[in-house]
This record gives sequence, C-alpha cells and structure tokens, in this order.
Amino acid sequence: MNEIAKIQTGESEQEDGDPMPHSIEAEQQLLGAILTNNDVYDKVASIITAEHFYEPVHKRIYEVAAARIAKNNLATPVTLKAFLEDDEGLKELGGPAYLARLAGASISAFAVRDYAQMIYDFAIRRELMRLGQDIADKARQVDVSSEPKEQIVEAEQKLYQLSEQGQTESGFKSFLKAVTEAVNVTNEAYQRGGGMAGISTGLADLDKQLGGLHPSDLLILAGRPSMGKTSLATNIAFNVAKAYKRGLRHDGTEGAVDGGVVGFFSLEMSAEQLAGRVLAEASEISSHKIRQGDMTEEEFRRFVQAAKDLESCPLFIDDTPALPISQLAARARRLKRTHGLDLVIIDYLQLCRGMSDNRVNEIGEISMGMKAIAKELNIPVIALSQLSRQVEQRDDKRPQLSDLRESGSIEQDADVVMFVFREEYYKEREKPGDHELEKMEEWKAAMERLHAKAEVIVGKQRHGPIGTVELAFEAQFTRFGNLVKPWQQGVADDGY
Repeated sequence: MNEIAKIQTGESEQEDGDPMPHSIEAEQQLLGAILTNNDVYDKVASIITAEHFYEPVHKRIYEVAAARIAKNNLATPVTLKAFLEDDEGLKELGGPAYLARLAGASISAFAVRDYAQMIYDFAIRRELMRLGQDIADKARQVDVSSEPKEQIVEAEQKLYQLSEQGQTESGFKSFLKAVTEAVNVTNEAYQRGGGMAGISTGLADLDKQLGGLHPSDLLILAGRPSMGKTSLATNIAFNVAKAYKRGLRHDGTEGAVDGGVVGFFSLEMSAEQLAGRVLAEASEISSHKIRQGDMTEEEFRRFVQAAKDLESCPLFIDDTPALPISQLAARARRLKRTHGLDLVIIDYLQLCRGMSDNRVNEIGEISMGMKAIAKELNIPVIALSQLSRQVEQRDDKRPQLSDLRESGSIEQDADVVMFVFREEYYKEREKPGDHELEKMEEWKAAMERLHAKAEVIVGKQRHGPIGTVELAFEAQFTRFGNLVKPWQQGVADDGY
C-alpha cells in the first residue's frame, strides 16, 4: 500500500532526492475521464502523448486506451483489464481494480484540456531539467572532438525544438484541415486586394509574379557581379521592415499582420555599409556622397531625418564573415525567440561554410540547411547566389538555371530561383568609337531604351509561373522600384 499512497500523493522523487515536477492527480483525473467517456480523448490527443505522463503505469494505460480508441474500439476498465492484468506496475497499485478506481474518481470531463495542458507543462519542465543536466555533463567532459561553440549550438537547437513542441501538429492532416488552411491563405490574399498571399516585397510587379514571399519557401536570388543582387535584397529587407505592423492574425495568434521582422546575414559587407545602402535609398542621397560625406546642408538634414525614421525598423543585421550554416540557423532561431522573425536574407550563399571537404557537397549541405531553416521557422528565406562565368561567354547574357554556380542542389532545394539582369551594364561596355557615327547613334538609342531598367527573371517557381519582371533601377540610390508602364505615364504610381 506504500506504493499506492506514494503515487496518489505525488511524492515520487528523483534519485538525488529532489522531486521532479509532476501532478499524479491530474494524470488520474485525465485517465478517469477518458475511461468514462472515450470522446474526451479527441480533445487531448493534440496536446499530449503517452510520453508526457510521469507515472509509467499511467503511460501504459494511456497507450492501450489510445490504441483501442484509434481502432474505434471501446476503452473502459473492463476492456483494458485483458491487456494490463499482467502489468507488474499495475499489480503494485492493486491490479485491474485500480482502473475501476480511476474511472470512479473522475469528477468531470469539462476540465480535461486543462489537465492535459498541466501534464504537458510538467513534462516540458522535466525535459528542461534533463537537458540542463545533459549540457552540464557534456561541458564537464573535456573532449577534443566536442568544442564549446558546437555544444552551445547543439544546446540551442535542442532548446528551440523543445520550445516548438506542442505548437504545431505533425504527421498527416485530414483533407478538410488542409483545405481549410488553403482557404485561409486565399482569403488573406483576397482581403489584401488579390494577387498576394505572402509578405509583400514592396515591388508591385514582383509581388504579382511571386504572390508575395511565402512561409517555408527558399528563394534564390542570383546574378553576376554589379547586377544589383545585394541592392535588391536590401530594398526588399527595408520595404518589409518598414511596413511592419503587429496584431492578431487570421489564425488567432499574435504577430506581423503586415511587413515583418527581418534578419539580414551580410557575409560580404559590414553592417555599416549595408546600413549606408538603406539610408541612401530612404534619404534619396547618392551612396557615394554618403560614403564621402560630400553633402549639402539640406541633404545632410534629410540624411539625419531618414536615420531617425529608420530607428524603429525591425531590421537586424549580422555581419559575421564565413558563418557556418549550423551557426546561422542557431542565430536565426535565437532572433525568432527574442524579437520574432518573418524573413531571413543571406548575402550570399557561397560565403557560408559547411562541414564537407568537397565543395559541391558543401554547397549542397548549405542549400539544404537554408531550406531546413525556412521550414523549421516557417518563414521565407532569400539566399543570394553567385553565377558562373559562362554567362559572359554567351551573346545573350541573360542568366539560366544551368549558370548557378558549383552545385545543382541549389536549383533542386529552391522553391523559387530569380536572376537579376541589367542589360544596360553590358551595353555600356559595347560603346563604339566616336568615328563610327552610325553605330554610335544605334548605341545611344539602345542606352536610352535600357537606361534605369532592370529585369528579374523568375527561372523556377514551384508554385507559380516563370517569367520576367521589369523594374526601375536608380543606381545612385542603389534602389529598385516599380516601373511606370507607357500607358501609366502621367498617372501617379504607387511605387517610387
């Protein structure tokens, strides 16, 4: 009877004498409610599993009951008796009679979700204690193969996985649930005026082509040097952060209802240089002038005002060079935990580091890691990528999927592949000699046609059409904008 008394008062202890967090009474009430009314199981199945029970006997009772209910069979003290009468733990508590006592002591099914939540919370606390002990044990072992930095990343990953437990249901979804989610996404797009379900890039034509930036998508933004990859990525980051509004979303959770919190991993440029580009765009002052400090008083006043306006923008920059993909993932998790996170931009993919010695395998590992971040954090990830030099050998310099540098896995892992292309850049280098008057006239006409224009070529889109989006490009402000079409001349544009 001592064991029965101990289990009913919840006095079970750890080996070192400290009690582990638990509530035997909550477990008893929950099991009693299920054995009395099997419909109760459906209310708690999304919150807890058998693993969340503290008492091993209760865990086995729940497992058997859940298995029977799943097969549309009755789970009562009588039907469970046949499966558990040889259970040694149950024998110590009085045998099958304990099942009858559980059902008899159940007060009400009304509070069953509260009991389930309490059992779940205690299970997470116990897991935290075990994780803390595991971290301490590993740190105590001085091992060459286990660096402290790697241990920190591993611990952060486990903590994040623990924090995400119970927040989303995994495994199969019914078609009804999948359809409901799809309708919610479409409804969100409809409420925004159509054409977009994801986060807006701030560029109307690009939004129409992509439908916005969708959660769990990996978008590759590729181009040759000087095409404006970083400028476009910076513009998108600024537009998303500037539009950020927090509120209640359609699924009932609190978060970004417009725009979002942006994490920008700048592996090539320093945070100051990146901030300079954002300020050039916001203040409409040449980035060259900003670097030189060569501004009029009016321009400087505008520059300072733009800086003040940007202070509250939720744009976070990490400019650590040669960041391993595991560290990048850990930092993204940490940012989501502390400030929230709706979009990650990585400039650029080839500057990340993986574990493999083979470069092709390493790039494959990095691209898979970036897709994993997008899925795990349920956010869009934009990764910039270099293109191979073979583009320069062709007459038509427009990039293709085969130009993606070093690995086919980039194309494979990406949901969207976009190329930035500015024909003006190449045409400028084809300037004929002053004596070639006819060619000079043709060149000037071509330059006028191409001036301040850029193309974003969507070479792959898993959920939509491929095609080309034309944008305006103001080189002095490193700014992309919506291109005014010929029929829109004289009409106020909602872009820049």
